Amino acid sequence: MKKNLIVFGTRPEAIKMIPLVKKFKEYPELFSTKVCVTAQHREMLDQVLDFFDILPDYDLDIMRPDQDLYLLTSTIIEKMKYVLHDFKPDYVFIHGDTTTTMAAAISAFYSGAKVCHVEAGLRTNNKLSPFPEEMNRQIAGRIADYHFAPTIQSKNNLLKENIVPETILVTGNTVIDALLESSIRVENYSSIEIENLKQKINFDHKIILVTGHRRENHGQGFINICNALKEIAFKYPEVQIVYPVHLNPKVKNIVYETLSGIDNVLLISPLSYPAFVWLMKKCYILLTDSGGVQEEAPSLGKPVLVMRNTTERHESVEAGTVTLVGNSREKIVYETKRLIEDEDLYKKTSKKNNPYGDGKASQRIVDFIAQL
Repeated sequence: MKKNLIVFGTRPEAIKMIPLVKKFKEYPELFSTKVCVTAQHREMLDQVLDFFDILPDYDLDIMRPDQDLYLLTSTIIEKMKYVLHDFKPDYVFIHGDTTTTMAAAISAFYSGAKVCHVEAGLRTNNKLSPFPEEMNRQIAGRIADYHFAPTIQSKNNLLKENIVPETILVTGNTVIDALLESSIRVENYSSIEIENLKQKINFDHKIILVTGHRRENHGQGFINICNALKEIAFKYPEVQIVYPVHLNPKVKNIVYETLSGIDNVLLISPLSYPAFVWLMKKCYILLTDSGGVQEEAPSLGKPVLVMRNTTERHESVEAGTVTLVGNSREKIVYETKRLIEDEDLYKKTSKKNNPYGDGKASQRIVDFIAQL
């Protein structure tokens, strides 16, 4: 029997790894599977675990006030040592590009376990954008024994880095596995959170859903973004901007200082995953710096403006569903204006055209590991 340890720490990682956890657990005769969370995003992570009924086997509970990347990395490595010694996994599964990803990869390498990188091969090839994610995933990629790439382009990125072809499998993205399950479940899903949204949001208006948290946008970037949203709100009173504001004070303080008190701007607390999927299905346009949203929205037929200067998800840009606008106030306002005013452009960019898969990525990964 193969022993699998699946490690994640943030809400986006949880959303993308839980389908894999569930799929492995469908084969108890083949796999012993345990879940380790670092809880890099404690509150938001717990919401996802609750929704999908996942109880971690190991909870490292690493977050402390004012914790920087140095302490975060060293704490994960130190605590992972005890998990690895206790379970002695054959395979350690990591995801994407977080500090948890990189630190868990190093820890698994030290233990002698095989490292399996889910969502492998994404690259901007600019080590400072996104920071620190680009180097996190490159380091994880050098350590990994097996690479589960979401797209052909991701596979090609790995081949350019001389990764052995036989260790790469193109799977699609597991986020589509999660989204397809969740979008069905939320149709009949009721919660106080969703009922509150129904009371606060005017769905006769075009809804612009905003998310933003990236470290690269902290400071002047978020000032520009918020000023752009303010200009859009005043220019289009028939539009309602809904912004679930990230808990990081470097984001939250700027957002509330700039956008509080504007009639058609609704600032709310971060949403649970089911509530966010529900709202994505209702919105007209998405403005985001999130990688996961870039992958999810095309399956829902929603155009996305990405508030970053670079993206590692070039496939959605090429598919025409995603437009890079950076954190320039002028560019954000201009591209939003085009989508609001140009109906033909809106129809073109809101086609359901998702290059990230068919919802069967987890099954492909399980089948691959089973035959090793």
